[in-house]
Amino acid sequence: MSKASGAGQSAGRRERIAAQRAAQRRRDVRNRVLIVSGAVVVILVIVIVFVVAKLSSKPPTTSASNGPTGAALAKVIAETTSVPASTLAQVGAGSVSTPPAAVSGAPLTSGGKPEMLYIGAEYCPYCAFERWGMIVSLSRFGSFSGLRTIHSSSTDAYPNTPTWTFYKSTYASKYLTFTPVEETTNVPDKNSPTGYVPLQTPTPAQQALLSKYNPEGSIPFVNLGNKYVITGASALPSVLAGKSWATIAAELSDASSPVAQAVNGTANFMTAAICKMTSNQPASVCTPSVTGLQAKMASASGS
Repeated sequence: MSKASGAGQSAGRRERIAAQRAAQRRRDVRNRVLIVSGAVVVILVIVIVFVVAKLSSKPPTTSASNGPTGAALAKVIAETTSVPASTLAQVGAGSVSTPPAAVSGAPLTSGGKPEMLYIGAEYCPYCAFERWGMIVSLSRFGSFSGLRTIHSSSTDAYPNTPTWTFYKSTYASKYLTFTPVEETTNVPDKNSPTGYVPLQTPTPAQQALLSKYNPEGSIPFVNLGNKYVITGASALPSVLAGKSWATIAAELSDASSPVAQAVNGTANFMTAAICKMTSNQPASVCTPSVTGLQAKMASASGS
């Protein structure tokens, strides 16, 4: 082999080796790019997962009640909405400390019928007590559907008082219209002015009635046809402390129980007020023993 031929072969080998090394460097660079790109994608996926989880962790509109369900709930509703008339008559005024107050003004109506307006909130322990009496009383004039059990706030006075919510419930009666407004849930919300997740807002007309008869704006507020108002609980929620929904509902039929004395007494005063709204109809409910309670209702200062 000539020297020229050998030199040419050596040059060719050097070129091939250089080309192979260049190709390897390109592969190394490409692999590093792929590794970095993959890491970026993984990081982006993790960030997206955290963002979605954060957005999905909004507070619920209403808290779980930890109350009865199924047949047990149906039994509690049945016992609360069908307290025997004889038991109610035996209780009379019961242990009510603050009966409705008589007011005067233009009749409050809705849909061509007298209107009973309630403004409260799911966190409110005083509302928690008052709803029991409202349901017992209103069930004598019509029927509820969609009632759900909840409890009052766990951090307010009388914590976790067993109760109901009127939110998304319906009420049907040929004698009156019932309009409930649950302003907030019982779920804390540090960004809300009330400290709880907002739920419903009173109309300007409803707010005007609350301001007129209860300037402090405290709840519960109940306006019965603009003939009587209830500002605050009719009795202390402590009577329900430590009891389950089932226990409270069962004790409503025992006229001697503290629960029946407080809740049914509240219901009897409300029934007397509703009878005033409905011109004592139906007569089977608006008996002399019921309407006689009207004399115990003093005038409110805002009337």
